[in-house]
Amino acid sequence: MICISVMVWTCFYPGNRLHAVSLKVGLVMDDFGMHDRSYNQLAYQGLVQAEKELGIKGSAVSAVKEEDYSKIIGRYVQGGYELVIGNGVLMKQAFIEASQRFPGTKFLLTDVELEGLPNLGSVVFASQEVSFLAGSLAAMLDQDQNTRFPIRHNGRLSIVAGQEIPSVEISMAGFFQGARYINPYIKVRYGFAGSFKNADAGKQLALNQNINGSDIIYTLAGDAGSGVIAASKEAKFLLIGSGSDPDFSEANRVLTNTRKLYNVVVFQTVKDTLQGRFPSGKVIYDLKNGGVELTPLNRNVPEYISNRLEQIRDDIMNGWIRVGVEIPEWAKRQNQR
Repeated sequence: MICISVMVWTCFYPGNRLHAVSLKVGLVMDDFGMHDRSYNQLAYQGLVQAEKELGIKGSAVSAVKEEDYSKIIGRYVQGGYELVIGNGVLMKQAFIEASQRFPGTKFLLTDVELEGLPNLGSVVFASQEVSFLAGSLAAMLDQDQNTRFPIRHNGRLSIVAGQEIPSVEISMAGFFQGARYINPYIKVRYGFAGSFKNADAGKQLALNQNINGSDIIYTLAGDAGSGVIAASKEAKFLLIGSGSDPDFSEANRVLTNTRKLYNVVVFQTVKDTLQGRFPSGKVIYDLKNGGVELTPLNRNVPEYISNRLEQIRDDIMNGWIRVGVEIPEWAKRQNQR
């Protein structure tokens, strides 16, 4: 069974008629659907933007289970779609097989590193860069005894993550490094909910981390992050989010939000494909080219911290600060204690 989340549509705009009849773009989404306030929603926004501004024909389909990915891709190819876009490691095998089976169709997969096929592109987000900023922010607030936030200033931060997959671990790596860049003695604990859907596990992890001293928690947990939000309401700790919604409906406790801009990727890939420059191989989206961002800071963050964060951002973009993609050994050792 395949659940159709978005109907197929075609938009024709003045000046874009040639593009409209020459390119059909299909978006494959996982079972979180287009309203996940994360990658599906942002990718869909990029597709809609491409329809309006470039005049292409777009379709978005959500799978019910992993086995559906190949079926959705096959239907797109049979329907004459020249570009098919997906996201995440769980779609990796389906996209590799499809690119080999259908050499005349172009495929793009985000959050996965793939190379070697001329009709297959992969996008890797430098999420370690924006998470470095998040870690720096958390550490600076922890150090500032005069901050307006009610925290313990004890040198302890935490991460609640969903699953142990590369894209999540890259973000974690950046947070660890950013925090230690500010405070070489800081302690950062982390835990995995085991699923991006298990809100109860996310909540319990967050409450345990708060009991153990963490008043600022970075969530990389998908829908399980709703449990972290519930925990923050109970225990009154601060959050740094990840995804497309910077508010989480509890603005005073959210410091900022790290975002990977899938909408930028989708729109730019469609535009490049129309211009005959489909990006096969690996493409990196980072702070410098606008592929990742930190959303506006909580209004109670002191101006000097905001300014310092801006300087760190510039130093990353200029290459003065280089952020690794591996979880540091010191972080692993700390978490075992």
